[in-house]
Amino acid sequence: MELYPQLIIDALRTVRYPGTGKNIVEMEMVEDDLRISGMHVSFSLIFDKPTNPFLKSLVKASEAAIHAFVSKDITVEISTKTKAPQPADPDAEPPYAHLGNIIAVSSGKGGVGKSTVAANLAIGLARLGHRVGLLDCDIFGPSMPKMFQVEDARPYSEEVDGKALIVPIEKYGVKMLSIGFFVDPDTPTLWRGGMACNALKQLIGEAAWGELDYFILDTPPGTSDIHLTLVQTLPITGAVIVSTPQQVALADARKGINMYRNEKVNVPILGLVENMSWFTPAELPDNRYYIFGREGVKQLAEQMQVPLLAQIPLVQSVCESGDAGTPAALDPASATGNAFLQLAARVVTQTDKRNAEQAQTEVVQTH
Repeated sequence: MELYPQLIIDALRTVRYPGTGKNIVEMEMVEDDLRISGMHVSFSLIFDKPTNPFLKSLVKASEAAIHAFVSKDITVEISTKTKAPQPADPDAEPPYAHLGNIIAVSSGKGGVGKSTVAANLAIGLARLGHRVGLLDCDIFGPSMPKMFQVEDARPYSEEVDGKALIVPIEKYGVKMLSIGFFVDPDTPTLWRGGMACNALKQLIGEAAWGELDYFILDTPPGTSDIHLTLVQTLPITGAVIVSTPQQVALADARKGINMYRNEKVNVPILGLVENMSWFTPAELPDNRYYIFGREGVKQLAEQMQVPLLAQIPLVQSVCESGDAGTPAALDPASATGNAFLQLAARVVTQTDKRNAEQAQTEVVQTH
């Protein structure tokens, strides 16, 4: 069998770079150093960085493609190279400047309604006239597709400036992405931390977010690899901490505050949100029952010297509207809808105050 370069190139066109829909030839990853000697083929693949998560898998896939589409008797030798770093442009816009104010909505503990607060905050900001993006950062338990009633949505990619970008789903004036759009909702996501973090980076950096005023991050509960990835990737403007008044939740909320205040992270706390502050039954709208304790988050805010942004009551309609995909903030005439709209207004005020008084947050450097 006689080998010639086009045979090899055609085989490599079948190898696609994950998440882009493009093959490695189209992406100009095959170096112009293809050599053929009898049944021996050698060439190089060019990657953006030596730590590219797909480096090893693409090398193996390239070798397999040549064996499958040309001949299994070929000896394949593949080298890897990385692109030469481009000199920094002093006039260039900082990375992710188009995302505007980046707000992390966090909780030290699960089950305190953090995602409910994040969804309603995003909608509230949009109703105030801001351009808003929302990223569901909970890779293992995404909930935003259901809360926005877009579980069947499947984002597509479009080419922007020569690069394939994921187009966020837009509803209620909010642009949104979630790993929930790309996985089976009935199947658990059994990924190691590195895979989850790489998926999150793709949703941030390989999406057509456009120009935003606010970029809301619905982070997973606790402190984890995901949080570390976020502060290493994005200059987070500030954090909003959500907790119930319950003492066990407050202890975890304190840990969340201290994580952002860590000298290596140094993300300002915009304020605290007390969720499920009291229970008000529909038939007794003037009654308040303090099921989880009274004003625990308010007291924590005073102790930690941060603003209390909102106290959200526990009302059955909040749960029902979230499950139905019509978050409470869509109805500002209701008590909870009005509370979320006021929360959005206070977040804007605190963000403006933070930007006037403090320098932009620096991403955490890895060593």
